[in-house]
Amino acid sequence: MPEEMPVPGLWGDLAATPLSVFLRESTWTYPILEIAHIIGIALVFGSILAYDLRVIGRHRSLPLDILGHHLLPWVWTGFVLNTTSGLLLFISNPVEFAANPALQYKLALIALAGLNAAYFQWRIAPAIQTWNISTPAPASARLSALLSIGLWISVIAAGRLMAYVV
Repeated sequence: MPEEMPVPGLWGDLAATPLSVFLRESTWTYPILEIAHIIGIALVFGSILAYDLRVIGRHRSLPLDILGHHLLPWVWTGFVLNTTSGLLLFISNPVEFAANPALQYKLALIALAGLNAAYFQWRIAPAIQTWNISTPAPASARLSALLSIGLWISVIAAGRLMAYVV
């Protein structure tokens, strides 16, 4: 195997670290990180999807506050798993990943999804008791939930496209 040429700059320096070399050259580490990332996606998106579908109007007999209390730890568990595995996957080949437009879109979409979640928590959720059970959520809540679902599907799509966009 030919020796890799050093790449100048921050990403090149990161690629030359022992951790990056280990992640690139290990037979099993990268696939294990990808599996962990997929499990994290399932935890994050599955939990958010269940909550958002309830906000949109599915299963209105489920108290939204109790559902949220049950699902939120799974969202955070998945988010930590995704952040950790995603950073390690990035470190495995930072020069290539930093230049990948699909990763750039994915990170921007995650930021937008985070802003949408923050808006929901700070502006919409304080009035949740008025529509917690049986009552339809206000239009702003339903719109935020639909936007959330669309953004997270887009995050997943952008992540998959990373393998095909150079």
